[in-house]
Amino acid sequence: MRTQPSLDWLGGVYTSTLAWWMPKAAILAGLFFPVSVRAVIWIIALIWMGTACILNARRCNRTHCRYTGPYYLAMVVPVIVLGFGIFSEGIYGWISLGVFIVGGSWLVWWATERTWGKFS
Repeated sequence: MRTQPSLDWLGGVYTSTLAWWMPKAAILAGLFFPVSVRAVIWIIALIWMGTACILNARRCNRTHCRYTGPYYLAMVVPVIVLGFGIFSEGIYGWISLGVFIVGGSWLVWWATERTWGKFS
């Protein structure tokens, strides 16, 4: 498979900021809103990041994006669970979920690129 690092959105400050850092900032800011608004912010941010990862993986074969994309999309489910009050864990539950989302994506990035390389 031919790699194309020049097409990697993570390589550009603007695209990286728009695709991942702004949604992560929105997740953090969402902690200061009511649960219903927070859930919507987080769901949009996760779908945004997941889609960006999947598209980036298709553009340049970035290894971790093939895994973080579906991971971010899967994290919509626990956000819905907390957002709709199926489980009510309070602010600490939200903070824990945020740490799990960000920490988990970092772990996926580290493990996959360490194992298979930056582009595969």
